[in-house]
Amino acid sequence: MTDIDALRTELDGQSPRAIIKAALAKYDNIAISFSGAEDVVLIELAHKLTDNLRVFTLDTGRLHPETYEFIEKVRQHYGITIEVLFPESEAVQNLVNQKGLFSFYEDGHSECCGIRKVAPLRKKLATVDAWITGQRRDQSPGTRNDVPVVQVDSAFSGADHTLVKFNPLANWSSKDVWDYIRMSEAPYNKLHEQGFISIGCQPCTRPVLPGQHEREGRWWWEEATHKECGLHAGNLIGKSG
Repeated sequence: MTDIDALRTELDGQSPRAIIKAALAKYDNIAISFSGAEDVVLIELAHKLTDNLRVFTLDTGRLHPETYEFIEKVRQHYGITIEVLFPESEAVQNLVNQKGLFSFYEDGHSECCGIRKVAPLRKKLATVDAWITGQRRDQSPGTRNDVPVVQVDSAFSGADHTLVKFNPLANWSSKDVWDYIRMSEAPYNKLHEQGFISIGCQPCTRPVLPGQHEREGRWWWEEATHKECGLHAGNLIGKSG
């Protein structure tokens, strides 16, 4: 098993390209999680480093039309296969039949996200040894401040399966991301032109006002410092291997 502490020491402070290159060199069974602007940067960098690029995305069934267009634009732009993951239809059906389409406004988003996002992601991650995400330390107050460039993903590892997570953009800011997108002419979601910064499901995402933090556009009816859907639940634990 890779010594994650040593690898983190080696990669901390390295460029995103160097981190991705190291990740691809150490793990054959590795995939990029794709949903937003940060992830396009990962794809833009990685597709130049490997002919075996594996990318997946989550379709919750509640995405904006612009997001579906964006996924297809990325697929065509890079000529890659994007594996689309879907939630279990029976679980979604039971939730909607029991609580309606917008229960998350009343009892929080964790149950809906658990069914539509976390469960299909857990199923996918059980089939890989490592994954690459677009997390940045400045993305979410209270939950991502200490995101390391590489970690053991304690949230999705099992008794017989240690999963490693790489976060090549941990040290980047939103400005760094958008400077790179503009420089590389990478595709992006049209919603960004309408004031959206952090984009999730349509009912749970809205534009932010000038001066607001990007995560204030997500689950705005809930406590401001813990805005996570569960995909990165292990941010603050399991950072050493």
